[in-house]
Amino acid sequence: MIGREHSMTRNEHWRPRTSTDFRWLTDREQRAWRAYLVATARLQEVLDRDLQAQSGMPHTYYMILAMLSEAPENGIRMSELAEVLKSSVSRLSHAVRKLEEAGWIRRDADPTDGRVSYACLTDEGLRVLKEAAPGHVSTVVDNVFDRLTDEQVEQLFQISSAILGAVAPDSDPGDLLRPRP
Repeated sequence: MIGREHSMTRNEHWRPRTSTDFRWLTDREQRAWRAYLVATARLQEVLDRDLQAQSGMPHTYYMILAMLSEAPENGIRMSELAEVLKSSVSRLSHAVRKLEEAGWIRRDADPTDGRVSYACLTDEGLRVLKEAAPGHVSTVVDNVFDRLTDEQVEQLFQISSAILGAVAPDSDPGDLLRPRP
C-alpha cells in the first residue's frame, strides 16, 4: 500500500477515499512505513527462527500455548482463541491439531453444546511453554527493548495504540492478546 486508501476517525465508519482527496505518502512517511514493514517482518522471522531452534516450535505455537496459559483453567473456546490471536478458526484448528499430536494441548467438547470445543493446555504443554519462555523473552528483549530508551518504549506503545485506534477502534491496547476471564 503506497497511499492511504481511506479516511477514518475513531467515531466514523470506513468510507473509501475519492480520487480528489487521495494523496501519496511523503518521503518521510514512505521511509517510516517501509522501515516499519521491514522491521516487523524481520522480527517475526527472528522470533520464529529462535523459537524453532531453541524449543522446536514456531512463534504461532508459542502464542497459542501462552494464551491458553493465561486463560481461566488454562482453556478457552476455539472461536475465542482465534479472535484473541487474530487467526481464522480453520488455520487455528490446523495448529491445534499439531499441538494435540505433541501432547501439549487437548480439545474438550462443551458438554452443553456439542458444536463448541475448547482448547486446553496440558501439563506437558505448560512445561514446554515454561521451558521456551526464557529464550523467547530474551529474543524480544535483545531485538526490541534493549535497543530502545524508556521514552521510546512509551512512544512505541503510543504509536501502536494510535494505529490500533484506526484499525481496531473498539480495542483497548492495554488489553490485547489477553483471553477474557
